[in-house]
Amino acid sequence: MTQLDRRQFLAGATATAAALAAPSVHAQKAGGTLRFVAQADLKILDPVWTTAYITRNHSYLVYDTLFGTDEKLQVRPQMVDRHSVSRDGMKYSFTLRDGLKWHDGQPVVAEDCVESLKRWMKKDRFGRLLAAHGPRLAAADRKTFTLELGEKFGPVLEALGKPSSNVPFMMPARIAATSADEQIKEIVGSGPFRFVKDEWQPGNQVVYVKHADYVPRRVHLDKVVWRYMPDAATAAAALAAGEIDWWEIPPIDFIAKVEQNSALSTFLPDALGTQGWLRPNHLHPPFNNKKARQALLHMMSQETYLQAAIGVSKYFRTCASVFACAGPYASKAGAEGLDRQNMERARQLVKESGYDGRPVTVVHITDIGFLNAAALVTRELMTAAGFNVDLKAMDWSTGLAVRAKKDPPDKGGWNVLHTWWMAADVMHPAVHFGVSGAGPGAWFGWPEIPQLEKLITDFVRATDQPRRKQLAEEVQKVALDEVAYVPWGEWMQPTAFRKNVNGILKFIAPLFWNVSIA
Repeated sequence: MTQLDRRQFLAGATATAAALAAPSVHAQKAGGTLRFVAQADLKILDPVWTTAYITRNHSYLVYDTLFGTDEKLQVRPQMVDRHSVSRDGMKYSFTLRDGLKWHDGQPVVAEDCVESLKRWMKKDRFGRLLAAHGPRLAAADRKTFTLELGEKFGPVLEALGKPSSNVPFMMPARIAATSADEQIKEIVGSGPFRFVKDEWQPGNQVVYVKHADYVPRRVHLDKVVWRYMPDAATAAAALAAGEIDWWEIPPIDFIAKVEQNSALSTFLPDALGTQGWLRPNHLHPPFNNKKARQALLHMMSQETYLQAAIGVSKYFRTCASVFACAGPYASKAGAEGLDRQNMERARQLVKESGYDGRPVTVVHITDIGFLNAAALVTRELMTAAGFNVDLKAMDWSTGLAVRAKKDPPDKGGWNVLHTWWMAADVMHPAVHFGVSGAGPGAWFGWPEIPQLEKLITDFVRATDQPRRKQLAEEVQKVALDEVAYVPWGEWMQPTAFRKNVNGILKFIAPLFWNVSIA
C-alpha cells in the first residue's frame, strides 16, 4: 500500500483521533489524585470480550497498544520501536521498544504481542477481517515478531492502530491465551496505570495507581479514582463543589449551567460525533422476518429521537447514512426509508410480516439519559406501528450482559436494544460492527447477510478510494434493505472538568497519562 493510499484509508478509520504523543500545553504538576465520573458502572474488565466503551476507557489506563493514531489521523508506533514491510506488502516485522514492562515487573516480549493479537483477531470486526486473510504471527526473538499474510490485505497498520471498540491492547501471553469467548481473570497490562483490584467496588468506584515503569509517555498523576454517579444532578453538584474533577459525559441539557460556573470548563473531545442505534435481534420473532425489521426503518424519525434524547439542537444532526456523516463514506444510497418517516408503510409491513402480537422485549437502559429517552421514543413509535412493546428496565452494565444472550426474549433474551457508537467505529465498513452480516460472528443481534461479508472483504482488498467509496455505498444499500440496524441520528458530546485540571487531550476516549492537577 502506498503512503497516499494509507492516508486515504485512514481518513475513514477514526474520529478526531488524539495527538497520542502530544505534550500538554499547560504547566504540569506531578502527583495528586484525579476524581473522575465515568459514563457507566464498570463491571466487565476484558477489552476483547466486549465492545463497551466503559471497558475500552478502563483499558486505556491499564494496557498499551502497538500503534496509536495521531491528530492528523496517521498511525504511529507506540510500543513498537520500528517496523518494516516487504516490497509485496505480504510480510510485516515489528520490533518493540526497549524497557517495556508489565505491571508485575516482567519484561514485555514478542510472544506476548503475538498471543494478544491472536486473541483480538477472534473478536474484533477489523481483526476478523485481517484473520480471514491468513496471517501467520510468530516471534522472531524476544523483541521482534512477524506477521505474514496469506492473501493481500492493505490496511494492516490501520487495523493494529484502531483506536476504538475492541482496541488491540497488549497483554502478557499467559493471559492472552484465555479463550476469546471467556473473560480474562487477571488484569495485568503495561499501560500508564495499574488497576487496583482490592479497591474496585462495582456500583461505586474503580481505583488506578501510577505504573512507575511506564516509558512511552509521561504520567503526572499518582492515582485516578473513577466514581459511578448515575444521577446527573448529583454529579453536577459534586463537580461544582470540587468533590470531583472531571465528568465524562454530562447530559447536554446540563452543559449551559456548567459553562456559567467560572471554575469549570467544557470542550468537545470528538467533534465528528456519535451515532445512535436501534438494533433488532435477527434470531427471534418478529425480527427474524425482514418485513418486521423494515417496519422499524420506516417508523424512524431521527428528529424525534434527537429532540428527546439530546435536546439541544446545536449538538445534534439528522444523518441518513449508516457511515458517519462527517466522514468520507457518508452517503444517502438506499436510505429513502431512513430519510423520511412513513408510519403508514411501517404498519403495513408489520401486517405483512405475520406478526402475531406477542410482546416485543425492548431493552430500556435507565442510567444513561439519552438511552433512557431513546427507549421511550421507541416504545411510542413501535406501538404506533402495531407492535406490542414490553420495556425491560435495567442499568447499562446489566444491559451489557443481557445483550449477549441469544435466548428467546421470554427466556431472558431481547428483541430490540439501543446503543451508541463514536464516529471512529462507524466510519467505514471494516470497523463498523453494525454492517457485519456474519451471523453468529456478528455483533449482538447476529444478522446473517452473506452479501455484506463479501462486499466488506472486497472493500479491504480495494486499493483506490473511488472503488472503496463505491463498495461502501453497496454495503449501505444492503444493510438498510436488510435492516441490520437503524441509526437514529448523530450528536456531539461535550465533557466537563474543573479548570485546575490540565492536559486533557482531544480523543475518542478519556486519556489520563497526560493529565495533571494544578
